[in-house]
Amino acid sequence: MAKRALGNTTPEQPLPANILAQPLVIPRDQHPISRKDIAEPALKVLYRLNKAGYDAYLVGGCVRDLLLGIQPKDFDVATNAHPEQVKKLFRNCRLVGRRFRLAHIMFGREIIEVATFRGHHDDDQDSANHAKSDAKGMLVRDNVYGSIEEDAQRRDFTVNALYYNIADFAIYDFANGVRDIDNGVLRMIGDPETRYREDPVRMLRAIRFATKLSMRMDESVATPIRQHAQLLQNIPPARLFEECLKLFTAGKALANFELLSDYHLFQQLFPMLKSYLQTPEEAPYQMLRQTFSDTDARINKGMSITPAYLFAALLWWPLQARMEQLMFESGLPAFDAMNVAAADVIGRQVQTVAVPKRFTIPAREIWQLQQRLERAKGKRVQTLLGHPKFRAAYDFLVLRAATATPLERKQLNELASFWTKQQQGAPAGSSSDSAPAKRRGRRGGRRRSNHQRPRRRNNDSSAS
Repeated sequence: MAKRALGNTTPEQPLPANILAQPLVIPRDQHPISRKDIAEPALKVLYRLNKAGYDAYLVGGCVRDLLLGIQPKDFDVATNAHPEQVKKLFRNCRLVGRRFRLAHIMFGREIIEVATFRGHHDDDQDSANHAKSDAKGMLVRDNVYGSIEEDAQRRDFTVNALYYNIADFAIYDFANGVRDIDNGVLRMIGDPETRYREDPVRMLRAIRFATKLSMRMDESVATPIRQHAQLLQNIPPARLFEECLKLFTAGKALANFELLSDYHLFQQLFPMLKSYLQTPEEAPYQMLRQTFSDTDARINKGMSITPAYLFAALLWWPLQARMEQLMFESGLPAFDAMNVAAADVIGRQVQTVAVPKRFTIPAREIWQLQQRLERAKGKRVQTLLGHPKFRAAYDFLVLRAATATPLERKQLNELASFWTKQQQGAPAGSSSDSAPAKRRGRRGGRRRSNHQRPRRRNNDSSAS
């Protein structure tokens, strides 16, 4: 962190969580943010707003990350212009949002989000400046506009109440956020319990910021989370899916998983996994942990990941439990039990986290390929090697072998070794021409499904 002048304050003084009476103004020569570090589309938006006579600031996470030397993924803008006024300035603008109206200005695939300064609420229920909350205190509509000082007080964490002014290139710090960044402390603006009730997703954000920024949560931020974790049940599943992507696909998945589990938030996101979190030494928990560790490793190496693989691993053990139930109670063969169980498990999960079909369909393919990898012989081996999802299914098989129970470990390791050799071009006629035989069930073998029964040869030459 670069050296800055912070007035007469010292690190030893208590750090207020609420807004300062006057913001700390950090001039350009005393902070490290340069315009060359700001995306060109964001600069265009800032300059046009400023030229039109409006206030224009970079705000929140992008300012925080630039101070920490992290390149932001997104650049958000705050202004005193209302959404309709922003739209008049930009032909490439669309207005979005019901809870709070936002302007999205599109530059190809890049979007600069512009928000009008938020204001305080009036007590008058009929006032235009009154936000609407539900019976649990969660905000459902919040189109109340105000000043930059009011907007800062509406921010969630002190490190996000930072504004970079394009007019003078200074940083305006309304809540001692810069000091909290320097001290590595994550503090809430206002009463944390009230802020969590207003928007329970703030609990997930607290976890994510703590791991991303290597900061510790202040006790006032951390303590209420376990008590209010169940409030996540009130959040739309589609929004929780987006939060899951931020938590588990940004290189901090394992750290987030451990903190989320500790604060009982992961159990709210994935209710079917509650029982597996109680026994960290057993295979299901180890598989979860290894999945997140592998995901982080790939991201940190610059390799691609797919949420489909991630959700296939997260839901694997609930899938196995449901399969066994179906096979025991209904006598379904493994192939049919897999398909029915997959539909059941995914159907239950999307009620909490709305995983889109573009990820659940590939996840099901990864599951189905596990059975095919166990049975493949002869030409089917080469066919599977050419399957579009083979590599994901193979990686998943290796994951299963690495975290298997002692009873299954030998068999899965042999199977993984077989498919490793096949990819390396094992010579034909060797013992690797067919996959190792799958361990037989209690009935001495597997029942064939209709898809596995041998076809009768039809001698009618007209048959097609």
